[in-house]
Amino acid sequence: MLAIALPALAIDRLSKYWAANWLVVQTGGAAKAWPGVFGWLYAENTGMAFSALSGATGLLGAFSAVMIAAIGLYVLFAREMPRTLLAGLSLIAAGGAGNLWDRLFYGYVIDFIHLEFMRFAIFNVADICVCCGAGLVILWLLLSGRGAKGAKA
Repeated sequence: MLAIALPALAIDRLSKYWAANWLVVQTGGAAKAWPGVFGWLYAENTGMAFSALSGATGLLGAFSAVMIAAIGLYVLFAREMPRTLLAGLSLIAAGGAGNLWDRLFYGYVIDFIHLEFMRFAIFNVADICVCCGAGLVILWLLLSGRGAKGAKA
């Protein structure tokens, strides 16, 4: 788990450091990366995706901490863990930890990736980790047949 989670967390922390320091100082918080596709746009989000639950930093932080602990305990006590599931859970934990760090130390989450080709939320590397991790868990559920078994019950 740590072989995936720690590098993902490090990339998230370094990218947010870059956004808060270089991007804000050098460009005023906005810069084109691939014109028409995506760019950098610094934002401080006190909520979750699409700014839902704005201002609920404590609640969101507590939820993240509980989920990270639950994932850690599950991985620790699982007898067997398929690689796809382990990778997915590791990415979810890393992304949760990255955003939890921001909430604890800043009171908001640093977002900076802005899609220009469509109307979408500004996001960060931790958000990408959570989404990719969730995708891997869903893929594992579908391929292992566990999702279908749960639906029949």
